[in-house]
Amino acid sequence: MDGLCVCRAPVTRAHILGTGSYVPERVLTNDDLAKLVDTSDAWIAERTGIRARHVAAPGELTSDMAVKASVHALELAQTRPEDLDAVIVGTVTPDMPMPATAAFLAHKLGAKKAFAFDLSAACAGSVFGLSIAQQYIQSGAAKRILVVGVELLSRVVDWTDRSTCVLFGDAAGALVVGPSPDPARGILSTHLHTDGAQANILAIRGGGSKHPQSAEVLAQKLHLVSMNGKEVFRFAVRALTDAVKEAMGANGLVPGQVDHVVAHQANLRILEAVLDRLDIPMAKAWTNIDRYGNTSSASMPMTLDELNRAGKLQQGQNLVLMAIGGGMSWGSGVIRW
Repeated sequence: MDGLCVCRAPVTRAHILGTGSYVPERVLTNDDLAKLVDTSDAWIAERTGIRARHVAAPGELTSDMAVKASVHALELAQTRPEDLDAVIVGTVTPDMPMPATAAFLAHKLGAKKAFAFDLSAACAGSVFGLSIAQQYIQSGAAKRILVVGVELLSRVVDWTDRSTCVLFGDAAGALVVGPSPDPARGILSTHLHTDGAQANILAIRGGGSKHPQSAEVLAQKLHLVSMNGKEVFRFAVRALTDAVKEAMGANGLVPGQVDHVVAHQANLRILEAVLDRLDIPMAKAWTNIDRYGNTSSASMPMTLDELNRAGKLQQGQNLVLMAIGGGMSWGSGVIRW
């Protein structure tokens, strides 16, 4: 056996080749909301960091928003829709319960050879979708995957409930994922978690098999978002802190080696609390919650797109991802750009 060389093929890393985002034209400010419910710009901004959000136009669909974000991402990735192998959509506000919004998106784009499916992880949907795409690319089962986080939450919030209606906005974010040209760059790891014991602190209870759609469900507003804000805050800070530590530890990173934090922005106070516990300065986190509110699964890819198009991302930088949503489901990851 002398002289025998056992050679291993280099790892095929998945990398983000293109980013895109879209928000509807209509802007709803905190002052606008103050005309609908007992609130004020100061009350909302102090507690959440939000000053405005975008709301879809009448007749605008979840898949319509997804198309617009996807076109931007595909252009940046220099990828044709017909070259996509898969389309993955994270959403809890689909066009309809069946078929998947991803099927409508693939059809509207002309992604004729792609298989397409939705996943439901609420605000963590895009991180879950990115992790799935990572596995397909690394295994060689796919070469180009479109991952979209998109939500049309304005149609599932109670506009008389100031504790929830002030939070959410409509938007879409898209990522094109493919093999990295450099094995040292790309998605280094992703880490996903779910705790179903916490399901009731953030949910849409009506419309499924437990509470089928009915006049009673509508009267009780079970078809709209319900949330225990204090419990969500406490759980999110703890879970996201642990998840980011997990991701950093898996890649041998210390806080000083993190160049950017790309976070789902549910609440500015949550982000501040998490980064304080991680000893990472807020200056490393791009924030847009003041302009868009909580856009759920769209938030992380939208934030990454803004960073990318602003020229803030440099080759070799370490990006930490994090997101948490109903389930409770949450995840983290590290990308070397």
